[in-house]
Amino acid sequence: MSFSPSQEAIELLDNLLPSGAQQRRRIYERVVQTVLMCTSFITVIVLFAVAGSLVPPTIDFFQEVSFGEFFGRTEWYPLFEPPAYGIWALMSATFLVMTIAIIVAVPGGLAAAFFLNQYASDRVRRYLKPTLEILAGMPTVVFGFFAVNFVSPNIVQKLWPFGEVDFYNALSAGLVVGIMILPMMTTLAEDAMNSIPKALIEGAYALGPTKREVCTGVIFPSALSGIIASIVISLSRAIGETTIVLLAAGASAKFTLNPAESVQTLASFIGFAGIGDQETDSTGYRTIFAVGTFLFIITFILNIISIRVVRRFREVYE
Repeated sequence: MSFSPSQEAIELLDNLLPSGAQQRRRIYERVVQTVLMCTSFITVIVLFAVAGSLVPPTIDFFQEVSFGEFFGRTEWYPLFEPPAYGIWALMSATFLVMTIAIIVAVPGGLAAAFFLNQYASDRVRRYLKPTLEILAGMPTVVFGFFAVNFVSPNIVQKLWPFGEVDFYNALSAGLVVGIMILPMMTTLAEDAMNSIPKALIEGAYALGPTKREVCTGVIFPSALSGIIASIVISLSRAIGETTIVLLAAGASAKFTLNPAESVQTLASFIGFAGIGDQETDSTGYRTIFAVGTFLFIITFILNIISIRVVRRFREVYE
């Protein structure tokens, strides 16, 4: 006994089967998904490739230089005779410049973010936002020459009240690095503030507070996780800045916390030594990779701290 489907059943089956357009859309979605997945894997591969390129020379370096000498001394003269490999000379300069930059960028960035979010009119925002974007996209070498030709001779050397100031100094470098990362800090902080539901802010204004009270009592606590993340990202950017510090702070590796002196940071040493005439199989050349590994570990730890802080203080709105 044979079974023949009815015309209604055939039409229903045709409607359930995907049309040509639907099949093309599904194929397109699979292609897009595959491309995005490959892009994500490429970023992971690049991360491991960078780490892999640093590890072998760093291991060779520590076979010649002990951990005690590297972490236990404050003199850093790896390219001279007799050499000295005390990393704390570079570390103190790195955190000195970073601290000055954060003192400039965090209050200024938060103030600009609050102004754009609550105080600025639409007309002011139309002019101020592109200006910040232009500042964020400016080459760092321009900031470096700005520090050398203007900030150091006209501001730092004339206004520093505690003794003499070197022409190349940590204060000029830190101030200009802070100016450089200020647009990043402002943009990230404002994005965190914009993620707050409008109903929460409007409900706060309905109680009759001033804008300052809404900013400090509602917006700041609600956007705290994003603000802290923006601070940590700015820290990482300040620590890794090379060109500005190389031009403005000089190349004198010394263990000091005096911002008026010439210093050399982790990143600026890499830039300084990387263009030298060191032999590729020498200990002096391997110091570049050892310092680079140390800098990589610091920024990696800062990123982990940022992720944990965001998870700890994150506000979830429904």
